[in-house]
Amino acid sequence: MMACLELSKEVKMMKGEEIECTKDGTVDLDGKPAIREASGKWVAGIMILLNQALATLAFFGVGVNLVLFLTRVLKENNADAANSVSKWTGTVYICSLVGAFLSDSYWGRFKTCAIFQVIYVTGLALLALASQLYLLKPKGCGNRTTLCGEHSTMGIGLFYIAVYMIALGYGGYQPNIATFGADQFDEQHPGESHSKVAFFSYFYLFMNLGSLFSNTILDYFEDEGMWALGFWASAASAFAALLLFLGGTARYRHFKSSGNPLARFAQVLVAATKKSRVETPETEDDFYQGEDDDNTTGGRKMLHTHGFKFLDRAAVVTSRELDNQKQRDHNPWHLCPISQVEEVKCILRLLPIWLCTIIYSVVFTQMASLFVEQGDAMKTTIANFRIPAASMSTFDILSVAGVIFLNRRVLNPLVSRFKKCKGDHIGLTELQRMGIGLVIAVMAMLSAGIVECYRLKYASNDCKNCGGSSSLNIFWQVPQYAFIGASEVFMYVGQLEFFNAQAPDGLKSFGSALCMTSISLGNYVSSLLVSVVMKISATDKMPGWIPGNLNKGHLDRFYFLLAGLTLIDLVAYIACAKWYKNIKHSEKIQEYEEDDKV
Repeated sequence: MMACLELSKEVKMMKGEEIECTKDGTVDLDGKPAIREASGKWVAGIMILLNQALATLAFFGVGVNLVLFLTRVLKENNADAANSVSKWTGTVYICSLVGAFLSDSYWGRFKTCAIFQVIYVTGLALLALASQLYLLKPKGCGNRTTLCGEHSTMGIGLFYIAVYMIALGYGGYQPNIATFGADQFDEQHPGESHSKVAFFSYFYLFMNLGSLFSNTILDYFEDEGMWALGFWASAASAFAALLLFLGGTARYRHFKSSGNPLARFAQVLVAATKKSRVETPETEDDFYQGEDDDNTTGGRKMLHTHGFKFLDRAAVVTSRELDNQKQRDHNPWHLCPISQVEEVKCILRLLPIWLCTIIYSVVFTQMASLFVEQGDAMKTTIANFRIPAASMSTFDILSVAGVIFLNRRVLNPLVSRFKKCKGDHIGLTELQRMGIGLVIAVMAMLSAGIVECYRLKYASNDCKNCGGSSSLNIFWQVPQYAFIGASEVFMYVGQLEFFNAQAPDGLKSFGSALCMTSISLGNYVSSLLVSVVMKISATDKMPGWIPGNLNKGHLDRFYFLLAGLTLIDLVAYIACAKWYKNIKHSEKIQEYEEDDKV
């Protein structure tokens, strides 16, 4: 890989034709420099996008109605079911760190994606079997009117093994497939670098298009009690995704894994601590640069930046280390290249931005839990046709598709033209888009809270089965779903681009995993918040804000609470975004600074 990084252009002669290799250090399956015309680009990118669509179809075929499966089949109450879904979804995304670590350190992205997809398919098949053989008893149970009977310990055990295999498989695969898709485009090539930026928007679009089928067709069958059919369809879709992914093996470009990053981080911290009394030099050239063939960070060397000056001591060459260098006795626990120090600094700078995205993920996760329960308690019929509450997330998907188009074709060109008049050459930065996403998230929670106020106004308090007990039509939920979809485009697509661009070369999968881990912690925080709110709001005479019978609660107050928390988070985010400094590489230095980020 370093051979391609050091050469601006590598040309071979084959049958009298010039064959150009990629400039970003990617290799083919055999470990040789990747040939530009024979690998990667949109041929590989489209296969990965289709793979993502099918895998997402399978995931949401389980996830979108999981809260209803828990209440109707396993007979959990609303609060417990919402918490269970939040914990499960959180586990899905926390597993992304496992996949990212194995990918960046040892296996590489292709092997990691393949292995975790096999686990994913196995989990889906096991879930379908467990449901069909053990849980859906009597036959036809699990719809709105027929609850299932008691379940055996084996049936429940197989169910939880299956769903957490799905969590491990999908979670470990997801951050790597996004980064692997971006790897198919050479950012050192003008045309391909533009395609690489576009890939993340299309990646999120295909992910949502994949879930569209789940949220409409599969959701309808599952809502009618045909859970086994829905789960088998999900398993088949995931298996097709795996075959499609393996079918592109010869075309893919690869980055080699860079070794365990934890050891590199520990070396910098230990070396800096040992030199706590050493003064840092004033110029960058006085720091230890490493050997010419040193590749401790697994990619391009990073330039020195100001900030976290304590860590710079790890790259200060003392007289003792100068003698050791002459004897070719280099100890990485005493002296680290400045590029390795900058890798640690880079991650530390990303963390405040990442922490500010967690509250947004708390808002986002309501779409899969409380939005569904709220919709299920509204009028869901048009003539004789009943609309499944979970299928309302279709409007989220349509919003995502529409806003991606408007952002890429209208908003971003307009902003670019406006900024060009001021001497700037880019549209909205990733950090600016993420800030816009937080603003729209506040609007989504306010909209959901207002709808809930009106739902309660037209609800019946003395119902036994409160599904559809309010005369307020479920289509009043459309604005809150549309706002969530619009905020996703700005927040999650912005996150994918930001963390991929700003993560060190040897930690690109970790960068994508940060985005998913934000969703994970958002689910856990949501679960904790629901528990705390129920504990505080429930009294002897009041069942709390989110009781089993929503008509006796105050779900609107919970939504308004989330709107307030998101506003506070927005203020903190703006401060962190203004503080953040971009990563700088030796081969390609940023030509602009994000002085006015949000």
